[in-house]
Amino acid sequence: MIFPLVRTSIGRVAHDPFPLGDSPSITVARIRHWHRPLMIMVAAMACLVVVAGVGLVVDDRRLIDESVWAKPFKFGAAFVLYGATLAWMLPMLRRARRTMWALGTAFAVTGIVDVGFIVVQAARGTYSHFNTAADPVNAIGQQIFMSGVLGLFGASLVIAVMLLFQRVGERALTWSLRAGIGLAVIGMGVAFFIAGSSEGTRTVEDAYGRPVTLGGAHGVGAPDGSGMPITNWSTQGGDLRVPHFIGLHAVQVFVLAALLFTALAGRVAWLRSERVRAQLTGIVILGYTGIFATTAWQALRGQSLVHPDAATWVAFGATAGVTAVLAALTVAAARRGVRSRGRHARQLVHTA
Repeated sequence: MIFPLVRTSIGRVAHDPFPLGDSPSITVARIRHWHRPLMIMVAAMACLVVVAGVGLVVDDRRLIDESVWAKPFKFGAAFVLYGATLAWMLPMLRRARRTMWALGTAFAVTGIVDVGFIVVQAARGTYSHFNTAADPVNAIGQQIFMSGVLGLFGASLVIAVMLLFQRVGERALTWSLRAGIGLAVIGMGVAFFIAGSSEGTRTVEDAYGRPVTLGGAHGVGAPDGSGMPITNWSTQGGDLRVPHFIGLHAVQVFVLAALLFTALAGRVAWLRSERVRAQLTGIVILGYTGIFATTAWQALRGQSLVHPDAATWVAFGATAGVTAVLAALTVAAARRGVRSRGRHARQLVHTA
């Protein structure tokens, strides 16, 4: 379903150097123009998702109540989504194309190396994050791993800044990409807070029962463990992985919203205005950013996502209320504009 939407919303604008046709073969041809190193990374991560998925089923080794293959599975899936988005977006940018290509390549290489270390540690039955063990594999891997985090963050930050100086398609798509990549960078920045969120070190067991000292944690106010199904986000205290996840995948939500509004414009008269679509996309961005900010504030206060207090409920309610009011006002104004133009057209017909 995504490719017809992409064709509808982007293929018709002059800014897209690779307009899509109606046939699947042309769609495949357009994918060939996506950033190749990033697509190689995406393919590798997709293979990892399959391998790690099998590992979840057949390998019973566990690290703090979670399969050793859970982290590779989640990281692989996340990099598939984010990497494919960058691979699709970068060839559409008109300015500094060589720089953008180099940044995409740097992101792809760094992503493969970083996630590769996570896979190696999973296969060894030990921790990739916060592991202070002195064995050579872990000691060298941790240095590479931390350097890679900075590389991923830096590449995304430069792309986000450069997006501010160029337009991609219509305004709604441009805003969604700028805000999405920007919020993704902030979400990556949360990882630095994660590294410093622990109140101290603690000793846990690896998959073979051997003691391992962890020099950090994802949680705030509670140790890692006793997490939610699938995500493993803490149910006992704050967990900065929640805003990290929300921020990282903002760009997919914003782009899909912009494409959806454009796809519906053929059937909904008041969505045919580019200005209205841009306004509605902006409202989606505002509401989603409010959710990101609220979950970050909630986690930093040591509060679990599933146990919000009154203040958190008020913040979520205010975000939902403001978003709903702005959306209603925008839709109402757009409908009045359509009716007004219709009356004006009929008057012109009668006058003629």
